[in-house]
Amino acid sequence: MVGVVVLGACAAWPLISATGRDGRPEGVLLAVLAVAAGYAAGRMSGALLPAAAPGAGALAGLAFAVVMPRLAQGPQLTTPLGQAGAVAALLVLATGGACCAAWATPVPALRFGLRALAAGIAATGAAVGSAAGCAAAAVVLVCSLAAGRMRRRGPAVAGLALAAALVTGTVWAVAADVLPAGLTSALEGPLTAHRVQLWRDALHLAHRNTAVGVGPGRFGELSGTASEALPPDGKPHSAPLQLAAEQGLVGVLLLATAFCWVLYALWRSPRSTPVVLTAGTALTALAVIAAVGNALSFTTVPVGAGLLAGLATARPWVAGSPDR
Repeated sequence: MVGVVVLGACAAWPLISATGRDGRPEGVLLAVLAVAAGYAAGRMSGALLPAAAPGAGALAGLAFAVVMPRLAQGPQLTTPLGQAGAVAALLVLATGGACCAAWATPVPALRFGLRALAAGIAATGAAVGSAAGCAAAAVVLVCSLAAGRMRRRGPAVAGLALAAALVTGTVWAVAADVLPAGLTSALEGPLTAHRVQLWRDALHLAHRNTAVGVGPGRFGELSGTASEALPPDGKPHSAPLQLAAEQGLVGVLLLATAFCWVLYALWRSPRSTPVVLTAGTALTALAVIAAVGNALSFTTVPVGAGLLAGLATARPWVAGSPDR
């Protein structure tokens, strides 16, 4: 019930924020619908096929990650902007699915094969030129192996929330230019000056209308840096800052609430602790990628995130159970 309320609010607020501002909330609505559809599909398939469903999802995510760079040509695919964030996100979600399937199966040989698949997905990141995807997928795999030794999931889930908050806070600090000069210069190297300037434009627009923002989909036309990009995509390449600029403080709070709700659902999940923590690590890695990139603008990524969350919170169906 809480999830329905949160997703409903995430769908209703862009419509409110777009009122009277010539906003275009269709993209946000599509993302919310994609998450809801993926979550529902994950709950159903995870209940019936707790090991096979995440394994199939991992293969599908890997296929999308390999195919995506070939869908468009241009130098932007090899830069930190463009589709690089979406490729990294898909690799992370695919690795999380493979590791969840490994923990769900009781067959040792199949478990080894699924973990080998997860390692192969991480290696694929290097093969397709996604260093961030390779590193993030490797982190998910290592954390999944370590999750088998954890008996309590609460502290680990709290740690995942703290990690996402620290990264988001760092992004906000870079945009506000409040970090020491040396640290800012060190971060601008891998982030690129163009991305940092986009973040600062987004924060400037957020200050213009703190409550409701300038309207969904209007960042590209109001940001001078975004309009000068070749080719322009109209995105600040940071989900929290984009919501702050286009939907105001309420939009940022709704995004944070949705992420916290996912972590809470994982904490209460009937699945085993290794499955829960593996999915939580993958979704937190996705949150980090979305905080510094444009991953959530590609529909396959929200669908994959919802699917993984649904798989990790599904209650496995047992034939003949009285509550079924």
